[in-house]
Amino acid sequence: MSSIGRVFGLSGSGLDVDKIVSDLMKVQRMKQDKIKQDKQIAEWQKADYREMNNLLRTLRDAAFNLKLQGTFLAKLATSSNEGIVKVAASNSAVIGSNTIKVTQLATNARLSSKEAVSFDATRATLAEQLSIGEEQIGAGTVSFTVNGSETITIDTSVDSIDTLVSKINGAKMADGSSAGVSAVFDKALNRLFISSTATGESAQVSIEIIEDTTAGLFSALRLGTPDEETLTAHGTNAKFIYNGIELEQATNQFVLAGVTYTLTGVSETETVNISIARDTDAIFNTIKSFVELYNTTIEKVNSKLTEERYRDYLPLTDDQREVLSDKQEEKWEERARSGLLRNDSLLSSVLSSMRSSLSAIVSGLDENYDSLADLGITTGAYYEKGKLYINEEKLKKAINDDPDAVMRLFTNSSDEASERGLAARLYDSLNSGINQLIDLAGGGSSFQLVDDSVLGEKIRYYDKQIAEWDERLQRMEDRYYKQYAALETALSKLNQQSYSLLSLLGGSQ
Repeated sequence: MSSIGRVFGLSGSGLDVDKIVSDLMKVQRMKQDKIKQDKQIAEWQKADYREMNNLLRTLRDAAFNLKLQGTFLAKLATSSNEGIVKVAASNSAVIGSNTIKVTQLATNARLSSKEAVSFDATRATLAEQLSIGEEQIGAGTVSFTVNGSETITIDTSVDSIDTLVSKINGAKMADGSSAGVSAVFDKALNRLFISSTATGESAQVSIEIIEDTTAGLFSALRLGTPDEETLTAHGTNAKFIYNGIELEQATNQFVLAGVTYTLTGVSETETVNISIARDTDAIFNTIKSFVELYNTTIEKVNSKLTEERYRDYLPLTDDQREVLSDKQEEKWEERARSGLLRNDSLLSSVLSSMRSSLSAIVSGLDENYDSLADLGITTGAYYEKGKLYINEEKLKKAINDDPDAVMRLFTNSSDEASERGLAARLYDSLNSGINQLIDLAGGGSSFQLVDDSVLGEKIRYYDKQIAEWDERLQRMEDRYYKQYAALETALSKLNQQSYSLLSLLGGSQ
């Protein structure tokens, strides 16, 4: 908006200067509007390229997983009685069988009320809540430590049973770490339960009474006798016989030979059989999921490559938006955005490279398993543009018959391109395409401060041009108003001279 005063018409010219200048500026803004439209198209293209890049990244991550041998070395462990032992195998587990007999579970250290305490839940303080027969516990303080923690002080005339429980649970060691205990007062059973968070023989709950001016808080809670200065409980180790060898563990969950064992019960008589085998179902599901993701990816990329381009629909200018409804604007923009990547050479090249990576034979392998087709994975018709189909029965048979051969087909490592596994080839192909898309449209890192991609530079160039045009248009508008102001001034002077002349002529008669 110009800063020049816009009071016109005093001369009687009848000119609508604002309308005239506005129309003139519309003509001038057409050049800037073209730059804004070009910028918008570049931004849409950038967004579309990044969308495609994200699709390819997801597929690349799946290809990376598929090129790892560990993906095909998944093991499945089963237990003959999960009521005693549950098992889970890692990839490092040795295929075979084991036996285990559980004779004792690992336990926490537990310090609990030996019997129900006399407790009145309607009262507010420990001195009121706890009673021994007809006598109430005395008002006073108790100082103690938990597992050697910093000193905890309880005032029975102020604190409640809930406060006591809270302070025990919050007990800290000198270094700020937890004392490793958990306390709860069960108001249905009227008993205090304190247990260690850890299990095993080394786990303990130890309460050392430093000073007690009450009638015996912890004895009232039935944790010990009035003359006991230290209350202590210890946990137990898990005991079991593994493949004929007696072993102990501090916890009920542990790892032996790549298998995680979770002890859930005890049996002096039953020996549980553990079986470890190759998890062929996991391998099948991984390959199937990959194929489904591959098909989804190429379908979406192909849809961009074949999307209709409406060249008559350019990005809307501000003036055009003013005369359109929201629905009309949305429909227009939908067509304007359509087909910006139609027949894109880079995306087409990436797709072609992907198809080549998966369709070629892997040299140097067992000829029975050197291509996807040997696994029952084939390419559809030409018009389906690389879509893969799975013969599930054939794939499962290949995995069951020779899982190592299937693994090598995807993961084989070699300096020779023809000998590299299919997943390794596809990963390299995708990585190359992704890097090219990053160079073109950015999006390589969320921490990137400056987008130095081709389109990023192009958009910054447009921004610079738009800013220059903003200044230019402002100067033009100011000049137009100055010119019309001068015109009005001149007309006003002319009118004044005319009136003066007429007055003189009239006066002489």
